[in-house]
Amino acid sequence: MAGIKKRRLPAGIQSFKVIREEGYLYVDKSDIIWQLVNNGNKYNYLSRPRRFGKSVLVDTLQMYLEGRRDLFEGLKIMQLENDWKQYPVIRLDMSRGGANADTLRSYLNLRFKEYEEKYSITPEPTAQLADRFHSIITTANKQAGLRVAILIDEYDAPLQHSWNTPQHDECTETYREVFAILKADDEYEQFVFITGITKFTQISLFSVLNNLTNISFLPEYAAICGITEKEISDNFKPELERMAIRNDWTIGETHDRLKNYYDGYHFCCDNMVDIYNPFSLVNALDQSKISNFWAASGATSLLPKFVDNLDVSLEYFDNCYIDSTTLETCDVSDGGAELFLYQSGYLTIKEYEGGVYTLGFPNEEVRQALCKLVVPALTLRTRSQVISTQSLMLKMLLIGNVDEAMKALKALVADVPYSNRKLASMGMEERYRLIISTILNAIGLKVEVEKMIATGCIDMTVQTSRYVYVIELKLRNNGGKDAATTQILDRRYLEPFKADKRHVIGLGIELDEEGKGLLGWKRVE
Repeated sequence: MAGIKKRRLPAGIQSFKVIREEGYLYVDKSDIIWQLVNNGNKYNYLSRPRRFGKSVLVDTLQMYLEGRRDLFEGLKIMQLENDWKQYPVIRLDMSRGGANADTLRSYLNLRFKEYEEKYSITPEPTAQLADRFHSIITTANKQAGLRVAILIDEYDAPLQHSWNTPQHDECTETYREVFAILKADDEYEQFVFITGITKFTQISLFSVLNNLTNISFLPEYAAICGITEKEISDNFKPELERMAIRNDWTIGETHDRLKNYYDGYHFCCDNMVDIYNPFSLVNALDQSKISNFWAASGATSLLPKFVDNLDVSLEYFDNCYIDSTTLETCDVSDGGAELFLYQSGYLTIKEYEGGVYTLGFPNEEVRQALCKLVVPALTLRTRSQVISTQSLMLKMLLIGNVDEAMKALKALVADVPYSNRKLASMGMEERYRLIISTILNAIGLKVEVEKMIATGCIDMTVQTSRYVYVIELKLRNNGGKDAATTQILDRRYLEPFKADKRHVIGLGIELDEEGKGLLGWKRVE
């Protein structure tokens, strides 16, 4: 890697000021930001998944609105802005608001106190939070001689964490009380911008601010967060070269691996530009490796609150439908699992027609993260028990040791279909197929279930860097492994893969019809 100097990538950095002053690479979104402030509406709401760059966006907005021209030298905004005004900015980061009304009020009290000190305001001892907020807005406006910009980042964090707990209603009431001021103080406000992940409509941000524009689905803001293909080409060529050299890949292979793992998000049916998860992409390029950075940062922690029976619904969610009204306007608490999974980044828009969105997993990082999450529930084992066995199976499949890989798989699926009542509505082979494909997806392999070819339907194909496994499942009372391998050979299931440079292995797996797990296997080539 001699000759390729490692640049500073802003992995995990949320401060635009730090990025610019300390020489980190910045993907220039300043022209979109200028358009939002100057040609958009006064009140704006943007929903994007966690770790998608919302906080950097808010920080950039703050620096622009405060007139920090020095931070924008050399960026696109310099061709657009001729009058750098210094608006007073009030910024709230609700991710620090905790999970109940007490912690929420404590955060707002501390934040309001900081602004009261800044503007030399002495509140009445009995002043409520809403009154103090109003006083800050009006005083800031008076002292600056300019209307106020209000930025509220991660507005929904306390509401997410309090959801399905006794504290949720109290949190909601606090929001109604405090943020009703935003509408009442309209004459003092220049620009209001609110970010979040999930949409709770029964609070004053949405019920009182009836003129709040949801820019989340507008085509001009589809790429306001995240990274596009063009932005990778324009900004990350040295990192792509470095990653290719370190992993002994071509530049094309490096791009394709990054795309498969982190790309695929779409946020507007009228602008289906592919968006990469910025947190994962930047971390991957910074470390020159493919890994599940997004899930490792805590992305799955809220799933159980909003999605029931994820383990048996996983295949359904990969190709599901939701009407446009629900996706674009409904409250997450009554919009169904699909709405939460979309808003939080587990699903994305695949197609749109006639008022109905088709949703699916955006990329392999998300698919793998969800599969890892549900494997313990499907196998009725602890996470620690699953991890070691899965790791052994992955190692064996990577080197083509079928017998040892199948022994590990047998250890994972013993008794599961019989014991797990959630699977009772499925046929026995279907249960096994769900469990086995989920396990294989969870270890990061490329899995295709029920693959149609000219001569029939293959139960499952599994691909590694050196091997392609063509798998047929059969219950013992339906002929077992012998019938499975006969079907592979008679229907020439291996033929479509013969041109592949990788070694192709046919694998017949015999399963117990009473749900007692994997009984045996047979290999054919």
